[in-house]
Amino acid sequence: MRREDYLITVNSYFSGAGLMDLGLLQAGINIGQAFEIDTAACKTYRENIGNHIKQCDISTEIVSEQGVCDGMIFTYPCTKYSTIGDIHGVRTGDELFLHALRHLAIARPEFYVVENVPGMRAFPIVMEAMTKMPDYYINVFCPIKSEIWLPQRRDRLIIIGTKRHFIPNPPNNHQPIKLADILERDPEITIPKSVESRMNGKYRDLPIISDPDNSDIAPTCVAHYAKDKSTRLVVDKNFPLGVRPYTVREYARLQGVPDWFEFPVSQTDAYRQIGNGVSVQVGEWIGNEIKRYMQTKSGLFMKEDTCSSPHGIQV
Repeated sequence: MRREDYLITVNSYFSGAGLMDLGLLQAGINIGQAFEIDTAACKTYRENIGNHIKQCDISTEIVSEQGVCDGMIFTYPCTKYSTIGDIHGVRTGDELFLHALRHLAIARPEFYVVENVPGMRAFPIVMEAMTKMPDYYINVFCPIKSEIWLPQRRDRLIIIGTKRHFIPNPPNNHQPIKLADILERDPEITIPKSVESRMNGKYRDLPIISDPDNSDIAPTCVAHYAKDKSTRLVVDKNFPLGVRPYTVREYARLQGVPDWFEFPVSQTDAYRQIGNGVSVQVGEWIGNEIKRYMQTKSGLFMKEDTCSSPHGIQV
């Protein structure tokens, strides 16, 4: 087998509905096993990606019982690391990273990737755990902006650890998708009463309105969108107020999800799974860099004391 034909296999943790995994698959990476605790998310994953997902609590999983993999991908929940948590007093971090660390420390794969919100940098214990693994070269990219590819403002922190010296290329794209390109021609959407109320200033915050004719992009897709669609609206003159919420399909497109991808769950679960997911193109960028790392000739790997990308943050 030629080196370039080697099938790279990763295990995916906190996989959600599989948006990160979809991006990895598009890059040619094989998903050996996926792990997710949410029932509805597992249903969506199986419908679209495969039956290799296991519904479980990762904190109870035995690492030695899992399949061998080249790398591990961790997209553990970000809610308690997000700065928005300050408003509700829930920005406390959590201990799920310790279980990611446990899996990583025992399995010692060739590479690993961590994805989270930039706010995770405010938790030094978490950052130390995920960026100071012995014998791994670490590159931290922050922010990785989904708007490089998509009409959505979404910043993420990406940690890439490799056993050999490697400098990932930062993402680039010269033809980002426009907001107008993701809108449905005949959207089927219910306009809740809260839209008019928020438009009239009856809430603390006005809605974030994006106009495709002004080359606007949408704000970050959030998991709780189904609970209050009035917070994020798009200009559409075919509706009485001249604005409307995003449909589930449009919300998915904002995350780079192709139209063949189905959500066999409630609308509330679909919005939540999309908002909790990783933009597909981010996963594809990561997958392509993983391929480049694994395919690079061993002679090009030169051990150095430090490793950082000029576009990354050395930690």
